[in-house]
Amino acid sequence: MSNHHPIPMVDLTAQYPLLRDAIESGLHQALDEAKFIMGPNVAALEAETAEYLGADHAIGVASGTDALHLALRGAGVNPGDEVITTPFSFIATAEAICYIGAKPVFVDIDSSTFNLDPDAVEAAITERTRAIIPVHLFGQPADMPRLQAIADRYSLQIVEDCAQSFGADINGQMTGTIGVTGAFSFFPSKNLGGYGDGGLVTTNDEAIADQVRMLRNHGSERRYYHDRIGYNSRLDELQAVILRAKLPHIDTFNQKRREVAARYSEALSQLPEITVPHEDGIGKHVYHQYTLLCSDHRQREHLMHALSEQDIASAIYYPVPLHQQAAFANESGKADGVLPVAESIAKRCFSLPIYPELPAADIDRVIAAIHAAL
Repeated sequence: MSNHHPIPMVDLTAQYPLLRDAIESGLHQALDEAKFIMGPNVAALEAETAEYLGADHAIGVASGTDALHLALRGAGVNPGDEVITTPFSFIATAEAICYIGAKPVFVDIDSSTFNLDPDAVEAAITERTRAIIPVHLFGQPADMPRLQAIADRYSLQIVEDCAQSFGADINGQMTGTIGVTGAFSFFPSKNLGGYGDGGLVTTNDEAIADQVRMLRNHGSERRYYHDRIGYNSRLDELQAVILRAKLPHIDTFNQKRREVAARYSEALSQLPEITVPHEDGIGKHVYHQYTLLCSDHRQREHLMHALSEQDIASAIYYPVPLHQQAAFANESGKADGVLPVAESIAKRCFSLPIYPELPAADIDRVIAAIHAAL
């Protein structure tokens, strides 16, 4: 082991001093007012995020997973429908489809961006297809212009999974406002993260917004009157306080992530053994993760071990594609070669520490460790 301090994947304590006064004064006020469920901070955060994102409606919910679930319901996905999505994502993307009784249809990904391959999407459309869920993976917008053209051609809805892309845009249009609905996560490590679970549904459709608001609150618009079976999925008032304190800084945080990524890429792009993240120019990448590609899984193990020896964290997002997870064995089978690009990338990718406050000296240590290992 090295005698250096550890470098974690993300250090949430580094940001707190900047935000402490705003968070603590907001929390004290909320505690004094004791309006803990659907209180004024939730309403204010919804208005502020809607304005920032350029969405007509932003609806706070209890988690990013709930955001996906309610966004799909709002988009009109029903039991028995098929929803085309990526196998290279966190399971919540596909879980939300299953919650509705719809079927996730996994198609392969682009080998350079790791986002949904539009050609594969189009090839998978059947008469039962109702929607597409692109994931803006690691903070890089999916190819929404092509996906939207496909959706329009076949009369499909697009639900954007923006869990990793808060603040990313395509030609000035924010992710989450391009499809019919968008779903965001406020998990603590996200670009805009709370201090617990939380999520947000965005839409420009008033009828969908009304439906999502009703669904998150037990199917009720008016207390004790329930128009449908809903859920208990309200964003917590105290999380809203924390998110409101962070929101004004999100562009700065994202720019700092881009600067960390640029420093990594400049120093590592000359190494023939690894491939640095590819920005395709379709939209602005906000680097929720900084993910490298190795030549094979043995080299990945070697590099991750070398980093660990230097007390430097690294992680694999995601080691098992969704179509090979036991939970989806009935949907797609677990055989190799079904979705070869996703399977290959899952065996070769790994991510380096990245967060806005990552010190330059630590970035240089990570770079030096990789150079030494290779």
